[in-house]
Amino acid sequence: MGLLVSRVLSCRDSSLLEPQPEAIAGASYIPGSRKRKRNSLEELATSSNVHGPQNQGMYPHQVLNYIYWKKVKISSNDAYQNLFLDGHDSDIKIRALGRTWCLHKVFLCQSGYFANILKGTWRESHHGVINLIIKNEDIDTRSLHFVFGALYTDADLSITPLEVPQVLAAACLLRVDRVIQQCEGIMKETINRNTVCSYYLAAETYRLKAVKTRCFEWLLCNLMVHPSVALYKEVDLKLMYLLALSSDLLVMQKEIDVYTTLKIWMFLYLNPCWNGTTKQLLQHANNWLSTHMAYVDNISFLESEEGLIFQPVFKKLRFQHIICDLTSTTILEQDRLIPMAWLSPIYKQQWLTLLRTQEYGVIGPQVINEQELEECTMRCGTMIPKDGRYTWKWSVGRLGFPLRVTFTRQCVILRQRCQRCDGSACHNHIRNVIFRITLVCFDSNKRVTFRKTTGYKILTFEYKEEQIVMKLDSDVLTFPMCIFCNFLFVNLGNAENK
Repeated sequence: MGLLVSRVLSCRDSSLLEPQPEAIAGASYIPGSRKRKRNSLEELATSSNVHGPQNQGMYPHQVLNYIYWKKVKISSNDAYQNLFLDGHDSDIKIRALGRTWCLHKVFLCQSGYFANILKGTWRESHHGVINLIIKNEDIDTRSLHFVFGALYTDADLSITPLEVPQVLAAACLLRVDRVIQQCEGIMKETINRNTVCSYYLAAETYRLKAVKTRCFEWLLCNLMVHPSVALYKEVDLKLMYLLALSSDLLVMQKEIDVYTTLKIWMFLYLNPCWNGTTKQLLQHANNWLSTHMAYVDNISFLESEEGLIFQPVFKKLRFQHIICDLTSTTILEQDRLIPMAWLSPIYKQQWLTLLRTQEYGVIGPQVINEQELEECTMRCGTMIPKDGRYTWKWSVGRLGFPLRVTFTRQCVILRQRCQRCDGSACHNHIRNVIFRITLVCFDSNKRVTFRKTTGYKILTFEYKEEQIVMKLDSDVLTFPMCIFCNFLFVNLGNAENK
């Protein structure tokens, strides 16, 4: 006896739960009205009076055990070809989505959905039909055919990554755990820009937590590092909201580039038929927005009827790290995408912060907590194209705390960079910063091959002091490499209470 029959025999009455509401509403049993030739399974059962008076209480697994002890031998390949594809000796028909499958109760009982239906009809000797009313648009005849076929074989049937969400939907409806596990395994190994959004939605719908987490992590790593027109078209409002919110989003350059990413994503959301290249995307988005706003007075785009749905996403931008730069502020003003009511309080906050910095040498919020670390840090990043020594600066606007970052094959160094300044803030003898540095390498398929992070740490600088913040093993580094940083500038006393 092969694994297939053993798997069939594993169906037990204790596992036959009551159907879910969808199952109850979705299927109806229709007895046949004409006599027919009995199939081989029925002949075997009735020849030994399985359905006789003394066995009226038998459940499906008892009938299957009887077949087992009668040594019914059938190979997995034979079952799939002769019984499933050719429909030989069928004892039940399944009708759904305009198609009919000639199947067998002994195999259908592996489906938790059908096991519940057949529980009350197993002793019936007449032919029957089950009509499935399927309202889930993700399920089609191809995915149903795949799941039905999987019940007839021990081997995993071939499936392409793009077909997985539909097959998963069918497998979850019919409650075929083996197919669900197969889909989960394929999804984990084939996340890419063509599948990630459909996988994320399917994993969220059918509660595959591990797959959902991997998809979200892939998007955090690739959304800005490897921009793609096709990918941006697939990201929905809820998903982009979560990405824009996250401090784990790997940002190339600065926060204004997150704004730019959201702007071109919004353009594609409203213009899904646009088919240009990634290089053309920003210019077309700017031209479209400029043309649109030429006919709008006194309000921003996000205040217009067309733009209202995007407000929650754009609200997650960290404007305090955008308006501290003149070039970035000019872009916001010219685009007229962001409501002035959002920006005015931030202008005031930044101006007061600058005054306090110059007067008292104070930088950053008065109270630090985890939520602020996750929602308020400055996000920035850059590409290290090849091995070598690189130095660049990341400055928190004009608040008097410019940082110089140095990357070598052995370490990453932060230094409080000296700048010419008339205010006392520039020469404050001690400064505090909370930071996190993350290094990431990708393979040709945009999958992360190396990742190292410091986690959030507190660093105290003396004037012009430099400190090694991450030590590296030169043997494991590959190039190109991306380096990403999160910064939050705080008071010394507050930092201790992070």
